[in-house]
Amino acid sequence: MKRTYRIIYLIAVILFIGTVVYKQLTMNKNLNKFPYLEYSIADLQKGYEAGDFTIQDVTKAYLYRIEIIDDDGPELNAIISVNRDALAFAKELDKELQEGHIRSVLHGIPIVLKDNIDTEDIMPTTAGSRALKRSYRYQDSFLAKQLRDAGAIIIGKTNLSEWANFRGELSSSGWSAVGGQTKNPYITDRNPCGSSSGSAVAVSANLTMLAIGTETNGSIVCPSHANGIVGIKPTVGLISRSGIIPISWTQDTAGPMARTVRDAVLCLNVLSAQDPNDAKTLQDDRVVHKDYTLFLNEDGLLGKRIAYLTSFKEINYKVDALMDSAIATMGAQGAEIIEIDHIRADSTGYFSFEIMLYEYKDGLNKYFASLGPDAPIKNLEELIEFNKNDPIEMKFYNQTYLEMAQEKEGLDSDGYKEALYKMLKGSRDNGMDRVMDEYDLDAIIAPTGTPAWKTDHTNGDSFQFGSSSPAAQSGYPNITVPMGYIDKLPVGISIFGRAWSEDILIEIAYAYEQATKARRIPEFLEK
Repeated sequence: MKRTYRIIYLIAVILFIGTVVYKQLTMNKNLNKFPYLEYSIADLQKGYEAGDFTIQDVTKAYLYRIEIIDDDGPELNAIISVNRDALAFAKELDKELQEGHIRSVLHGIPIVLKDNIDTEDIMPTTAGSRALKRSYRYQDSFLAKQLRDAGAIIIGKTNLSEWANFRGELSSSGWSAVGGQTKNPYITDRNPCGSSSGSAVAVSANLTMLAIGTETNGSIVCPSHANGIVGIKPTVGLISRSGIIPISWTQDTAGPMARTVRDAVLCLNVLSAQDPNDAKTLQDDRVVHKDYTLFLNEDGLLGKRIAYLTSFKEINYKVDALMDSAIATMGAQGAEIIEIDHIRADSTGYFSFEIMLYEYKDGLNKYFASLGPDAPIKNLEELIEFNKNDPIEMKFYNQTYLEMAQEKEGLDSDGYKEALYKMLKGSRDNGMDRVMDEYDLDAIIAPTGTPAWKTDHTNGDSFQFGSSSPAAQSGYPNITVPMGYIDKLPVGISIFGRAWSEDILIEIAYAYEQATKARRIPEFLEK
């Protein structure tokens, strides 16, 4: 009798496991049954031109996919709000298309924006904070207007690490009090990195064609790497920041995120205009190319002298193996690879953190003031008090960085001026510029980071390393491209260099991408 019970129990277990596996496989297959799966901008434009589908068809399809995948299905929580005006704009763009008027290569292309970027749509700009849950701007940021004028359809805003992950200690990337926890589409209990978490996940999961993220240090390149896509963090001043909730005037930038280098570059082309309200875009030494697609060269690695930053070696042997393969590929494509083990002055990170605190207080107070007399929050002090009294905001982690920023003096203080001088000296003159000159380099490469960790709201993020700081602190460009996979989780390679060297980095990134074709479609695995 006992043996019979054991057999019945064993059969029940096998059937249960089989049902779970079958359900997951079926779900994954259905979730990736999408008419525009992995489409490029060129694919959509060809379809529009041929009359295979309309802009309204495409917009409806993406909005439906957001509903079944982001809200239902795996509940990725990538999208924090959907644009109710998207279909009306799509109809307008279809009419223009029928009349032979094409605004740009982005005409009819779905895009999402990180929810720290102002738009005039009926979508609040929250930074993920309940304090701004009903903060409607009714005016586009400079960046959003550029995209809209180019014919891109803003279909939604994306979840983010609250306040771009500069609120407090032991935070979990991709969590905000408004949007909840964003999940990694490759394995959903894994973290998406941040702070542009939803932007990266939305692109990777085919919820959109393009996304815009923002970065102060790592917030474009890390989530792009963790979600198997391309992210471009440009030189500070290439893209306007006006109408974007700030952290650091010195380090902040927006940037495009896409599934391919070409699509990211097409988006970059639209965003590189000067903005009278952002002095960083008016710098005398600003170098901008009218068309960055000219540098999409499959032979772009030929003759390039590139340094491999080895300071992250022997931390994760699996990542080391991917880097060895990447270096071999680059060498086979005609690049000369040398090794360096250090870039910045040792104290640069400390001074960068100080700069962020000073500029955060100044920038947030100016942003809150711009919201007008009816603003829900009027200054940083009020934000801190709001969080103390809110039942959700302080559920998982504190607001130490906001409190530290509040204690700082103004930007005319000696403390700020000294920190800024030492940070720029350490990151540029004694950092990136010194290394690039000393070794006569075109670029520097490093693994963007390690595979995504399990999301943990108790202990916060647990990544092993990230390589974003040299480019972030100097304000110089950085591009991350999919490099390979470790246990079904993506890992990216970062390519960074001098100020305004986007053209060179694009050549290298595109040539490497074309030689490897590393990106894989996410499977939405549960573990």
